[in-house]
Amino acid sequence: MQLIDPSGTNRGAIPVSEALAIADGANLDLVEVSPNASPPVCRVLNYGKFLYERSKKEKEARRAQKKIEIKEIRLRPKTTEHHRSFKVRDARRWLESGMKVRVRIRFRGREITLPDVAREDMDEIYVELSDVGHIEAAPSMEGRTMLMILAPGAEKGS
Repeated sequence: MQLIDPSGTNRGAIPVSEALAIADGANLDLVEVSPNASPPVCRVLNYGKFLYERSKKEKEARRAQKKIEIKEIRLRPKTTEHHRSFKVRDARRWLESGMKVRVRIRFRGREITLPDVAREDMDEIYVELSDVGHIEAAPSMEGRTMLMILAPGAEKGS
């Protein structure tokens, strides 16, 4: 196995018993840091401090990660133009602030026979929002609902 001593210098390939003796002499732990390497890489260090620093790095990486929130507007096939304009205005605001928007049209009762009306509504909503968002998931039926997902940023081709 490869050994990296407490000062950070590479000692090269040495037997495990010798590595353990070096760790005991330094009053530290022998930690396998890269088990998949050939040969495996071990390091002589304080294991508690190693765990603490690794958890700090992971926490920092999670903090730096950008969380994408998905907001939703819910409509029905018989939603009026005026009511839809309020929902579209909210969706525009969300897209401009970097959130994704899920557009859901729910069918109740016999409305399920009107998928073409819902598709037209979806197309109109997309046309209104095409300057601030693009379609990530095209309109599709899932049970008694039609869904479309819009992502921030204008369409790649326009």
